[in-house]
Amino acid sequence: MRCIKYEYLKERNPKALEEIKKMFDPNVQGHLSDNPLRNVKYLFVASTTLACRSAISGGMHQEEAYNASDLYIQKMDLLESADEVKNLVYDMFSFYTDYMVNLDCNKVISKNIAAVVEYIRYHLHEKIRLKELAEKINLNPSYLSVLFKKEMGETVSGYIMSQRIAAAQNMLKYSDYAYSEISSILAFASQSHFISAFFRKTGMTPKEFRMSH
Repeated sequence: MRCIKYEYLKERNPKALEEIKKMFDPNVQGHLSDNPLRNVKYLFVASTTLACRSAISGGMHQEEAYNASDLYIQKMDLLESADEVKNLVYDMFSFYTDYMVNLDCNKVISKNIAAVVEYIRYHLHEKIRLKELAEKINLNPSYLSVLFKKEMGETVSGYIMSQRIAAAQNMLKYSDYAYSEISSILAFASQSHFISAFFRKTGMTPKEFRMSH
């Protein structure tokens, strides 16, 4: 039987959030354990797994999708009541739905720029230099810079920073990493550089952002 909420998620339809509210309806809720808490936890894992797969099928980056899934399951494992788990289900589905709704899957880019974008997303933990990116696709650095700006609407360095800040936002929301750890993992020059860059992009400090979420 088709689960419409996962179809909506894959299709980037915000109606997915309305459907997830029905998940714990007594008339449709699955029964995997006689223990109420264990039952909703099992359902949570199943739902998170399916949401993750649906998001990837709809265009979400695999690493981001799996990282979010792991963090949510780890968070769920610490909960001690069925109501807390049910609330986290909605939070989890909101994350995937918001990501998919805002995902620009219709942007048409060339093979070279697609390769650059893919490389950047997989190497945010390393220093990324324009010259090295150009060498990987056999283009002149200056030409790559112009081409990237034309197709992506921003500079290479601007895109790299946007991706790092987006990754930092997810880490602040869904992990307990210290600010210094996030700074190091995402290859910022220093913690102060991370904080200032984050503030310029979001209008909030990492601490303010984490507290607000």
